Amino acid sequence: MSKRIQTKYKIDRRMGENIWGRAKSPVNRREYGPGQHGQRRKGKLSDFGIQLRAKQKLKGYYGNISEKQFRRYYDEAVRRKGDTGENLVGILECRLDALVYRAKFVPTVFAARQFVNHGHVLVNGRRCNIPSAMVKAGDVVEIREKSRQINMVIEAAGSPERDVPEYLSVDSTKATFVRVPTLDEVPYPVIMEPNLVVEFYSR
Repeated sequence: MSKRIQTKYKIDRRMGENIWGRAKSPVNRREYGPGQHGQRRKGKLSDFGIQLRAKQKLKGYYGNISEKQFRRYYDEAVRRKGDTGENLVGILECRLDALVYRAKFVPTVFAARQFVNHGHVLVNGRRCNIPSAMVKAGDVVEIREKSRQINMVIEAAGSPERDVPEYLSVDSTKATFVRVPTLDEVPYPVIMEPNLVVEFYSR
C-alpha cells in the first residue's frame, strides 16, 4: 500500500483548480499557489510544463497512484487498440477504488482507497482489499453488510456534490460496472487532457 505523502488539497492549489469539485477546496477561496511564493506572478509554461501538469493532474485525481504504477497503466493503454488517451482513462476508471468513489459509497477518492483497504468491499460476493484491483464489465461491487451503517457511507450517499455516472448501475449499497467508459462519460469536475499525458510519455 502506498502512503499519502502530501496534503491532498495541495494538489488543488498547485494546479490552481478544484480538481475534485469539492466545496471544501481552498482554491474556492485562494486561487494562488501554496507556500511563501504562491502569490508571485507565474511565467508562461513551456510545452513540457503543460504536458507535465496534465499528467500530474490526472494522476493526482485518482489519489495515491505512484509514478511507476501510472506509467504501467500508460504502457497498457498503448498496447490496447484505439486511442491511447481514452484507453488510459478507461483503465483508471476500472480501478476498484475509483468505482467505489464513483458509486458514492464514500465522499472522496482517498476515502475510497482506505475503505477498500480496510476490507469493507465485496467484489462478486468475495472480499477484496486491494484498491488497484481491476474491475471488469458485469462485476458487482457492494459494501459488506457490517459496514453499511458507517457514518461516512450514509453521508456520501446523500451528498449532492456529484452524480453517479451512466456506466455504473447503483442500487443503494451495490453497484454493477456496466462498461468501460469513454472520456466524455467520465464526470471530471475539471477538464482532463489525457492526450497531453500521451505526449508527455511519448517524448
